[in-house]
Amino acid sequence: MNFITFSLPLPPKLKIINKMRTNIVAGNWKMNTTVKEGVKLVSEIVEKSKKISTVKLIVAPPFTHIFSISEKIKGTEIALSSQNCASEAKGAYTGEVSAEMLADMDVKYAIIGHSERREYYKESSEILLKKVKLALANGISPIFCVGENLNEREENRHFDIVKKQIEEVVFNVDENDFEKIIIAYEPVWAIGTGKTATAEQAQEIHAYIREVLSGEFGKKAEITSILYGGSCKPSNAKEIFSKPDVDGGLIGGASLNADDFIAIAKSF
Repeated sequence: MNFITFSLPLPPKLKIINKMRTNIVAGNWKMNTTVKEGVKLVSEIVEKSKKISTVKLIVAPPFTHIFSISEKIKGTEIALSSQNCASEAKGAYTGEVSAEMLADMDVKYAIIGHSERREYYKESSEILLKKVKLALANGISPIFCVGENLNEREENRHFDIVKKQIEEVVFNVDENDFEKIIIAYEPVWAIGTGKTATAEQAQEIHAYIREVLSGEFGKKAEITSILYGGSCKPSNAKEIFSKPDVDGGLIGGASLNADDFIAIAKSF
């Protein structure tokens, strides 16, 4: 296993109080599975998660699966998320899916600002802010993603990058709406590069994110769930989740296997 290390100035320490935050494990299926495969996967997750009570489980299937998955998780503690939502409320936007449409299908969360959306589809902070506000207006809690790429990390700019992403979007929502937002940190530099982020690096940036949030929203930042989105799997989840400012994970590949997903959820 290859590790990447840096000598970095530590950000000021945010005082850790009695943890009152919700532990969350969210599975981002991305563009994987057919509807039939997705229904089978979520059925296995439902069955295997029956004894889990200390972690909020969320699944984010492709848009095509949402109705079928919603039917399968009715009456369970598992919540449904979309992987995205439109930046407009309605109208002539071929191929888009609005927050109102998602809310109508009992979607409770929406992943917004994922690194793949930022990189492949050039989604700016202006666009992401519109999406966040529309999600909130329709009763959907955004899982807002932030994170830096390899060049930004190696240039020691990761604190600045993450702060800017938060300031341009999260700081522009109503203070009461802030309480409904979940932050997901993605170390883009450690995804598919052969480099590995350590649990200590995860804690360092999560603590910094909480401090940035506290500067704007005060004590409300103490109960904001901040998820780790960097190749979390059963073998490293326990160590990562043991850190005081890591409140769970936004899980990619491992969420496509029910045993792995549940093993991660049991890592708290």
